[in-house]
Amino acid sequence: MTFRGLVARALGVAMVCVLPFVAYADTGTFDMDRWYTILDNVRTRAQNNHISDTVIDATLKYPVFIPSIVKSDRNQAEFKLTLDGYLARTVNSRRIENGRKMRETYPTLLSRVEQTYGVQPHVILAFWGLESNYGTYKSAHKLTDAFLTLMYEGRRETFFGNQLLALMKIADDNNLDINDIRGSWAGAMGHFQFIPTTLQQYGADGNGDGRVDIIHSVGDAMFSAGNYLHKLGWNPNERIVRRVALPANFDITLLDGKTRRPLSEWAMMGVVNADGSALPVADMTAGLVGDVGAINDARATAIANATNAVDPNAIDTDVAPQPVIYAYLTYPNFYRIKKWNSSNWYAIAIATLADELH
Repeated sequence: MTFRGLVARALGVAMVCVLPFVAYADTGTFDMDRWYTILDNVRTRAQNNHISDTVIDATLKYPVFIPSIVKSDRNQAEFKLTLDGYLARTVNSRRIENGRKMRETYPTLLSRVEQTYGVQPHVILAFWGLESNYGTYKSAHKLTDAFLTLMYEGRRETFFGNQLLALMKIADDNNLDINDIRGSWAGAMGHFQFIPTTLQQYGADGNGDGRVDIIHSVGDAMFSAGNYLHKLGWNPNERIVRRVALPANFDITLLDGKTRRPLSEWAMMGVVNADGSALPVADMTAGLVGDVGAINDARATAIANATNAVDPNAIDTDVAPQPVIYAYLTYPNFYRIKKWNSSNWYAIAIATLADELH
């Protein structure tokens, strides 16, 4: 029987399902037919994937559309922090201090993750710190409702439909109460903010109870994160980034991380350690990442200051004093982090926090 039919037979369920939509529907924009069609399709897909009736019924019994999630999806703020500003926000003294406390709290568990997956404790802690502030981030939304709402919104209906189906499968396979699984409005959950399809692929049982529960079990969460990084090719013998200094006239179009060259070539181009010493000699390739916007601003400020100090007509902007450029050599582990999160700033923050927790 379709969801519409079930609602027609159960007035109580109908009232619970419909009442949350009243304010939204009164605007004339909510399409009940579309909503019911989505619910019917979810039931059909779940049945075809052999998900139990218990989980299907729990998912669809009292579905709630959440207008605030649609608003969040359509109006995602674009924060344009400088790299230094981003690092100041993400790798602050409190996060470093709490990371060290977590290392003292979970030494055996972190050691087991390293022995099993080859991912060092300070790296696991860095991801844990950035993703959920060591588990203190409290997720607000019941994920079934978040995914149904985003499916209705429509821009990425297939993607969020796949996330909901994966979540239902995870709940079924691990005997979890699907209505107790909460996450962000976009569907990330647990200590390391996995989306369901990622958890389905990389989830691991870290506490030996035969289930994978990355929300309530720190062991499961850490083992899943370790397994994910291991499968991405994590190399514990290589660093992630190295902060370096570049000549003032360095071609900053190379600072996007996409151009990778042997360390010897970067050295020949004048790249040195941040303290001015020579780069180590190693048979490795690396990219370069820097804050191009901040560098351009600093160059413009230097030229403006020089212009204000003397006769403007006497300034040659091509040879005016310019600040030293600081950037980051990015090694293979950096690009593995970018498969977890594609942001260059995020990968550098992980590397920076990991170094602080080493």
